[in-house]
Amino acid sequence: MINRRTLTKSLGAALAVSAAGGVASADTSDTRRGRYLIRGGAVVTVDRALGVLPRADVLIDDGRITGVGPNLDARGAKVVDATDMIVLPGFVNTHHHMWSALGRNFVADGFPYFAAKRATSTLYEAKDVHRSVLLGLAELANAGVTTVHNWSNNTRSPAHADAELRAHRDGLLRARFSYGHVDQMPRDVPMDLTDVDRVRQQYFAHGTAFDGLVHLGVCVRGLSQSTEPAFFADMDAVLARGLPVAIHAGQAPPRTVDAADYERRGWLGPKTLLCHYVTALDSDMEIMARTGTPLSWAPHSEFRLGTAGDPRDALLRFRRAGVPVSLSSDATSIAPSDVFEAMRLVWNTGIPWSGTPSAGLPEVGFRDVLEMATLNGARALGLGDVTGSITVGKRADVILVRTNDINLAPGGLFETTLVQAATAANVDTVFSDGRIIKRGGRLVAYDVDRIVRDARASSLRIRTTAGGILTPPS
Repeated sequence: MINRRTLTKSLGAALAVSAAGGVASADTSDTRRGRYLIRGGAVVTVDRALGVLPRADVLIDDGRITGVGPNLDARGAKVVDATDMIVLPGFVNTHHHMWSALGRNFVADGFPYFAAKRATSTLYEAKDVHRSVLLGLAELANAGVTTVHNWSNNTRSPAHADAELRAHRDGLLRARFSYGHVDQMPRDVPMDLTDVDRVRQQYFAHGTAFDGLVHLGVCVRGLSQSTEPAFFADMDAVLARGLPVAIHAGQAPPRTVDAADYERRGWLGPKTLLCHYVTALDSDMEIMARTGTPLSWAPHSEFRLGTAGDPRDALLRFRRAGVPVSLSSDATSIAPSDVFEAMRLVWNTGIPWSGTPSAGLPEVGFRDVLEMATLNGARALGLGDVTGSITVGKRADVILVRTNDINLAPGGLFETTLVQAATAANVDTVFSDGRIIKRGGRLVAYDVDRIVRDARASSLRIRTTAGGILTPPS
């Protein structure tokens, strides 16, 4: 539990973590914002007014998109040649438990996700979550993700919160940091939001942190991990603070989220993000659509952990109801954080199923999936006016994908190529808020060797302490 008695001690530990220095930097020439002309690419804007431009330029000035179209005049701009590349907005991952990114390989046959989490979550020290979040941010950037919702559902102390935020400071990606509970805390004890108030004042006094890249939210346990009185107290405390809230809504029976009840309590709307919700009834979906409540859909996780029915059916019914759906990855020990893989799984499974309520519904198309992975995700995080499409005036979160690589050649329809064939290995260049963080297929804004070395050290310590099946070989 986080309380005032542990606050001073924990903050001292957090300062020790941050004093070790970052492993990502905005100090190199490429990772400073500048004036860039992305020239001659196929631009998939995900802006319905612009559509797909088979050959066009994108002008970036001081982190903002200032022009989209053919043959732009950009005197004084540094040219980024996008010949034989697809230019598109950076992906948005709306549900990622980044504190456990380094635990991606802790699961085994007979030792699944929840068993692995129970065996290890209490063992993460502040330095471990700092390393884990940096590992996750670098991995996301490598795969073209420029915005992430860090669903921090094991915030064990103020030191842990500070360590994750220091990682975001160094990580250079856009994010929501959702401060959460302590994993395995008693079900009948409400969350203590004392440190949320401290974090808000210390980092987010002006609304955002780290040059506007990170904003604050809270993730609550929901009824799957807390009693009804504790959950109601959590929600009241979060909403009294006016912060966006994220809730796990079940993948398996019983149905723990009643949208009609949530609506009566004033809990639904654009600032409430529900994740999974495989158990939703049609009436729940209709209420979400009417209130503008977004859904984060983690396709690999829904299939792996969802025992409430076929997730394909649920997804198509969400779309029929008009619920805004975004894509996410959940935890790395369940699914890759690679949005290309999430898009491909949704496209391949997003078809009507005979004999179910989805029969006769429209299948999920390439353009639908791309919107889920970009603009819908931005809107789900309250960032629809900031990112998610290549639109003049938005921030420059832009990626370039090579089409001459062996797995994409000989080219073809651009949206099809991105969803059906592309992988993280095809991402050539990544702009995050106008800074180049990947160029020529190489991460240029991160000390990757150090990130991996530090993550390995934390992983080995946690595995050794946990013991059992996780014991490292001698």
